[in-house]
Amino acid sequence: MADEDAAMPVVLLTGFGSFGGHGDNPSQAVVRALDGEVVAGHRIVGHALPVVFDESLRALRRAILQARPALVVCVGQAGGRANISLERVAINVDDARIPDNAGAQPVDRPVVAGGPAAYFTTLPVKAMLVAMTRAGIPVEVSQTAGTFVCNHVFYGLMHALRRRKTVRGGFIHIPYSDAQAARHPGQPGLPVETMVEGIRIAVEAALSHAVDVTITAGAEH
Repeated sequence: MADEDAAMPVVLLTGFGSFGGHGDNPSQAVVRALDGEVVAGHRIVGHALPVVFDESLRALRRAILQARPALVVCVGQAGGRANISLERVAINVDDARIPDNAGAQPVDRPVVAGGPAAYFTTLPVKAMLVAMTRAGIPVEVSQTAGTFVCNHVFYGLMHALRRRKTVRGGFIHIPYSDAQAARHPGQPGLPVETMVEGIRIAVEAALSHAVDVTITAGAEH
């Protein structure tokens, strides 16, 4: 069985470690829960990235070289959002409102000097949206991944994959966990188990759709 697993194509799934005194990061919990699972004939390999601007991309590039994935899905947290957010666009700017875990706080700095202004995800976000909605998972397509480490990783991922035409990738934001939301009155949260199931469904939909589906705007909500 171990040999069979090793021969399977790989999905690289990344999350982040803790940040900002929030305790465990649910993106890391989701990755831990899915690490080693087989979804649509692909083995999920989980990896945690540091919440540090430049080091996060070095860690991501190392993970890509090691895993040689067919698909890369990076997951991060966006506290305050009520839904799992399938990110559509990564922009070439770091503009940190707060410092990262190493104390860095870049402002108006490109992620990649000389790189294009933006990259679109190569994940089929509408197909993922439909699959997750049908399963009762709170989900949306988001047009902004912000300008902090999550967007930094998203842009860096797409830049790293720009010449790997057979490898698709993108970024998903998740809300606070229920436990975190309880410490932030008035903020929405989701059970970690719901987020695990949502990301599992998202990965399966991404693997099952080489081309995205077309849906009406009203069907997104």
